[in-house]
Amino acid sequence: MPNAPVSLPAPRGMLLDFGGVIIETAKRPTGRAEVVTHLAGLLDRAGQPVPTDQLRASLDAALTALKAWKNASSRRPEPRELSHREIVGDFLAADLPDAARAILVGHAPEILEVMGDRISEHHLRPGIPELLSECAARGIPIGIVSNAHSGRHHRRILDDLGLGHRFAVQVYSDEVGIRKPHPGMIDLAAQALGLTPADCWYVGDTQDRDVVVGRRAGVAAVLVTRTRHTDNPPFAVTAQADGTFATPEGVLATLRASRETAVRQPAPSRPSRTGRGAPPTALLLDHGGVVSTSQSDPDAAAVLGAHLSDLLSTGGLELSPETATTMVRDGVASYRATKHLLDGAQEVPQPGPAVLWADHVGADAPERVRAVLRAHAHDLMHRWYTVKAEHTLRQGMKALLEWCRDQGIPVVLVSNTVSGRGVRERLVGHGLEPLISGYVFSDEVGRRKPDVALIREALSMVDAPASASWFLGDQARTDGVAAHIAGIGRRVLTRGGKGSNETLQRALDTGLVTDLIDSPADLIPLLTATLDHPPHATAYPTPEHTPDTQRTA
Repeated sequence: MPNAPVSLPAPRGMLLDFGGVIIETAKRPTGRAEVVTHLAGLLDRAGQPVPTDQLRASLDAALTALKAWKNASSRRPEPRELSHREIVGDFLAADLPDAARAILVGHAPEILEVMGDRISEHHLRPGIPELLSECAARGIPIGIVSNAHSGRHHRRILDDLGLGHRFAVQVYSDEVGIRKPHPGMIDLAAQALGLTPADCWYVGDTQDRDVVVGRRAGVAAVLVTRTRHTDNPPFAVTAQADGTFATPEGVLATLRASRETAVRQPAPSRPSRTGRGAPPTALLLDHGGVVSTSQSDPDAAAVLGAHLSDLLSTGGLELSPETATTMVRDGVASYRATKHLLDGAQEVPQPGPAVLWADHVGADAPERVRAVLRAHAHDLMHRWYTVKAEHTLRQGMKALLEWCRDQGIPVVLVSNTVSGRGVRERLVGHGLEPLISGYVFSDEVGRRKPDVALIREALSMVDAPASASWFLGDQARTDGVAAHIAGIGRRVLTRGGKGSNETLQRALDTGLVTDLIDSPADLIPLLTATLDHPPHATAYPTPEHTPDTQRTA
């Protein structure tokens, strides 16, 4: 029987997809023509008319391209959702005149709601009213988790059907900025219900989005109500549903037959190893000032200036090495000043290589020179990193990494840098590369500490909880702040790096960090002490003189 129940423990929460589960859609033969009429009206009113046949061609192309984009996005572990303005500007109006495109982008939310109304009809699927009533009778809260170009349109449909009040939460991709199979959508819905994903069933209609997102999020059960999309995923999917039904009536039957027992628990996670009897789950390390110290090379600008002069001469552009050196020196100074203005925020973008070389070094250069700088920006950034400073491995660093290896503690490097490639090469040169489990570099992530995105990515590499992990850095306003916001259990700063002793001491006194040490070697006894003692703040004696290394770009 296509709707015969399957045997499952009863859920504590029910999460439903919108289209294909609650609502079934059918294309309206006149739908696209009606959308074109609406678009033409907007453009005519603004004095920027576009022929309707051109608008129809643009709409058809947009819907085809969007379908391809959605299918490709389903392959990504954590896909983002397009904004309303992106959908209209980059898809719907991509080949229209600039003025017409700008007008439609300004109406983007309205246009997407109209498209949802006109292109398809919407009908309630059989079994949904009864399923909602069964959940209400059992005290099971219900949420919606749906990819949508217009969440407000979905909300209106439910309100028109008299069902909006039945849902404790509605999570739509256009409103939260991510789309299935990103597990964050289910995480958010479950949290809003006061539950975890492991407490909930999730019901969808697609394999590549719904079954996959359910498995990634760790829900108690994934169920599928069949639609035209179910058996035709855009690519092979290995994840499987716990049950597939012809209609939502099968979900209702399964709920009624579900065992009144606790929801099955997810697979046990790695046990926490903090506190008495064990070292931390993971150690995160900054690079500059921690793994090594650096001394700026006064000849670096001249080296890059000579290279830049040669590079431009290859294309017939004349620029003396002296002029190029001045450009490099002034551009780097300007870039540093701009970059440091961003450090006070919690979401901190990393300026890309083209920003330094085309916008700062080439600020006053002819456009052709700027074009060359932009094209070679990544190579120039790597060259700059290799010559701008001399690096010296800090005493005790290799011993620390070897101790962590012997104890089975993974180490992840988390560094603000202009060249992750250059840092990797330094680590190979120091003989440290085999001792490091993973790397998170700001120039590759596109964000820089104190943005916690770097910390979270590092933790995900080794499947480590923040509270059970340690971070060793040398600057309070980047390392200390990022580790504190991310919830790192032990936040340690070392003297002898880029942070002044006064700033480091203040970070300890205020509780921003938990420990202050003189060198990376001092972390070994601190780590060893966790075998016998719970974490506590410790300050080691300040050396008589610890010169601060000058910051480099």
